[in-house]
Amino acid sequence: MTTFIITEAAFIIFLLVTMLWVVSVFLKNVSIVDIFWGIGFVVVNTVYFLNSGDVTPRKILLLILVSLWGFRLAIYLAFRNIGKGEDFRYQEFRVKFGPHRYWWLSYFQTFLLQGGLILIISLPLLAVNSSSSSGILGVLDYVGICVWIIGFLFEAGGDYQLYQFKKHNDNKTKILKTGFWKYTRHPNYFGDSVIWWAYAIFSIAAGGYWQIMGSVIMTLLIIKVSGVSLLEKTLKTNKPGYQDYIKRTNAFFPWFPKNKY
Repeated sequence: MTTFIITEAAFIIFLLVTMLWVVSVFLKNVSIVDIFWGIGFVVVNTVYFLNSGDVTPRKILLLILVSLWGFRLAIYLAFRNIGKGEDFRYQEFRVKFGPHRYWWLSYFQTFLLQGGLILIISLPLLAVNSSSSSGILGVLDYVGICVWIIGFLFEAGGDYQLYQFKKHNDNKTKILKTGFWKYTRHPNYFGDSVIWWAYAIFSIAAGGYWQIMGSVIMTLLIIKVSGVSLLEKTLKTNKPGYQDYIKRTNAFFPWFPKNKY
């Protein structure tokens, strides 16, 4: 049964990322794949839920939380990115590989890769929906809810504060050092990671232990690959005073600044 669910989810994701890639070729903008990231998890989790058999409180809870997280992220990225042109990361790839190659190379490098990552990272979600446990909420589930709320506040709150900060043109060369950004240089990435550890807690509550590797992979991607590490390289060179910000503020885990600003 689990194999069938994974196969169905993989097929649907394959179709969606392929259609999205075709659209990106016409638009000459690979950035639209970022908007799909959160929606992709909503899609696979919904597939898992619809094929899970008995509907339980834990499955319903997870469906609600994943949908809230995924759609919120997609709406925010759409609002932030649409009309702004292609993200600098994809522009660099387009220059590196050449426009005559990148249009088809992006299908494998970005779209299929993202689809595959969605399936792997969603393992905790699969564990909950394929569990044979009663699905009645217990202590671990309530811990997971609290962890999810903390993560959502950091991610959504950090995004909102950054959006408000960037609305003012005179802040273009400045660094946001208030709100969540006073305690961590990347509150949105921290929050995203925490949310996925909440899903890991739900997975453990449902009897799925090794499946939390999905949350581990998501955290590693956020810190070492496409999130904190990549963004820091750009900010260090483009933002005056960022080195001082680094000295005073933690990169990922929130903590009090070392000195007052």
